[in-house]
Amino acid sequence: MPRLNPAGHVRVRTAKGRKPSSQRWLERQLNDPFVREAKAKGYRSRAAFKLAELDDKFHFLKPGARVLDLGAAPGGWSQVAARRVGENGVVVAADILEMPPLPGVTTLKLDLSEPGALASLEHALGGPADVVLTDMAAPTTGHRATDHLRTTALLEAAIDIAAAMLKPGGTFVGKAFQGGAGSDLLARIKQTFREVKHVKPRASRAESVELYLVALGYRG
Repeated sequence: MPRLNPAGHVRVRTAKGRKPSSQRWLERQLNDPFVREAKAKGYRSRAAFKLAELDDKFHFLKPGARVLDLGAAPGGWSQVAARRVGENGVVVAADILEMPPLPGVTTLKLDLSEPGALASLEHALGGPADVVLTDMAAPTTGHRATDHLRTTALLEAAIDIAAAMLKPGGTFVGKAFQGGAGSDLLARIKQTFREVKHVKPRASRAESVELYLVALGYRG
């Protein structure tokens, strides 16, 4: 059972068979204000606040926009996008995992590397995307350089899809690690978009090495 210490911090009694790492993760979740707020607001993940903060800063989720969310499960980013683009907007959430339905969101169980994936995305969107999002990250190995490379590979794959799906002037938002995208990839992005920023939202945990790349003004 969780219990509060005098400072209000939730501590979890050690359970038989629970690893110390699992114990730390559980305490961190119980004491994370973004986790609590996500539950209160009905978001599927605390990551929703990262996208909300990025949009508050750069204003890319406009009413009526078409939004493609790649690797969308469990759906926190898609929820934010749907609420912000409104009833006249379109949000398509694609993931290799099954996702329960979300109001205002078209969900696709899709392997983005398979032939025909782009055609499925285009059909669901009903036109070119105004925004392509991805919060995808490879499962961590504990080796920072390896994790960076694997997440950068996912970022590059998402940018390939964005290049095929975005309309001129569109926006791409994707996860990178500290150090950002590799130099070759970053050079490509800067050639493809008018403005490129690296941002760490407040909702990212302090110990996390994640950054978000926000690329504005797709040149087409």
